[in-house]
Amino acid sequence: MSIASMTGFARTSGAVGDFLWTWELKTVNGRSLDVRCRVPQGFEAMDGLVRQAAAEHLKRGNLSANLSVDEIASRGRLTVNRGALDQVLALVGELQGKLDARAPSLDGLLGLKGVLEVETPLVDADIMAMRQEAIEAGLKLAMTELGAMRRVEGSRLGKMVLSHLDEVERLRVASVATAGAQPLNIRLRLEEQLKQLMPEGVPVEPERLVQELAIIAGRADVREEIDRLAAHVAAARDLITKGGAVGRKLDFLCQEFNREANTLCSKAADLALTNLGIELKAAIEQLREQIQNIE
Repeated sequence: MSIASMTGFARTSGAVGDFLWTWELKTVNGRSLDVRCRVPQGFEAMDGLVRQAAAEHLKRGNLSANLSVDEIASRGRLTVNRGALDQVLALVGELQGKLDARAPSLDGLLGLKGVLEVETPLVDADIMAMRQEAIEAGLKLAMTELGAMRRVEGSRLGKMVLSHLDEVERLRVASVATAGAQPLNIRLRLEEQLKQLMPEGVPVEPERLVQELAIIAGRADVREEIDRLAAHVAAARDLITKGGAVGRKLDFLCQEFNREANTLCSKAADLALTNLGIELKAAIEQLREQIQNIE
């Protein structure tokens, strides 16, 4: 299975006679699957079909689905509501002479609510069924194209994630060599501090020095963090290879990456290891930014 991005776009359109329809689907990042659908009046049933199709094709992401329709045959067909107009004219005649006002103009009369109407021709039930069928087929095609685009983008994301994992592994390996020098650096620093603090001529008990060194070295031991980082890198690579909806698991692994990097920095007893820890945190942040786009 391949991984998929949560970002995608698809557009399909068609016609049934003079009736035109267009689907536009757009997805962006989201913690779960959230669907928002906009359809014209008379096509409310499409909302349920969109949600059903989304559940079948998508696992995560915010989906915006928009259906627009246009019936060429009904464009610009304005009609005058004769009954409403007659009532208005009757009132005008009745009030003439009672009010000091100008006679109403034609555009003023037509601008009154209910006088000018848009004619909506009745649609035969069979024709409406054909339109619905065409729109449903267009929705399925749009969902398929959306899924294909998300997988193409997911393939690109997968390569980027693997590249960032390689960088994390490189820094982890470098940390192994640097961490190995920590005990010696700790001993030298402690001996130097003791020379500065102890009165001249007062000897330092070797046993006590060894005890202090053991305590400090134990607190600064980062081998467990480095080993866990190796396990997390292997687990992340395995998820990318298996594919599917692995975004949540990868996001959880990123939290673990950060935890180990923070602990490594806090335990670092020299500047070299601290700098590696900072680089490691930067690489993990770049990894996290890409993982947040994965379904």
